[in-house]
Amino acid sequence: MKIQAPSGTEKSSAKTLLHQSSLRKICEQMAHEINISERRQKQLWLPLYIMTTIPPAFIQSKVVNTQIFCIQGFTTQQSEVIVSALVKIMNTNLDMVYKDMVTKVQQEIALQQVMSHIGGVKKDMIILEKSEFSALRSENEDEITKVRADNKLNLNLEKSRVKELYSLNERKLLEMRTEIVELHAQQDRALTQTDRKIDTEVADLKTMLESHKLDNIKYLAGSVFTCLTVALGFYRLWI
Repeated sequence: MKIQAPSGTEKSSAKTLLHQSSLRKICEQMAHEINISERRQKQLWLPLYIMTTIPPAFIQSKVVNTQIFCIQGFTTQQSEVIVSALVKIMNTNLDMVYKDMVTKVQQEIALQQVMSHIGGVKKDMIILEKSEFSALRSENEDEITKVRADNKLNLNLEKSRVKELYSLNERKLLEMRTEIVELHAQQDRALTQTDRKIDTEVADLKTMLESHKLDNIKYLAGSVFTCLTVALGFYRLWI
């Protein structure tokens, strides 16, 4: 929703209202200073309005201002008092306004001071950022060195443990090899002993067979000789 800007008539009416309120305040202040009645306060409106609305080029002197009040029915003494009070009030108001205002030189000096202050703050911020960055960098470097040292220590411990495990495994392998060699030797000795036993038993069996063969041959020879003797005996009997 757009807000419309006030027109020229509205601006002028607002200015007149502000002007009237300021004139009312001036009238009340002047009435308080010179102790005039309310009827006279109402008569002050027109000359005050004329004095404040007429450009300064047309207000030549205090005489012209007093004449404006004299036209409204004030005496010359009252007009002079009113004009002097009005000038005094306007001067005090202008002094108060000027106190709040600054000159261009003062504004430039204040601007330069503000800019220098901003530059100093920027420099301080840059120095602070650099110092914080360097502090963070040193902290990070310290942490990195600690982590590297811890990693190196852990790696060295792991290496030593792996070496110990490797040496233990080698010892176990050597022991197993020696045991296997001993078992092979025992098996070889047992095999040689069994071979020797088998050879001796085979030799014994061979000798037994040879002896049995000789015995059989002797028995056969004896039986043959007996048969021959019996046959020769029968042959002799028949002859």
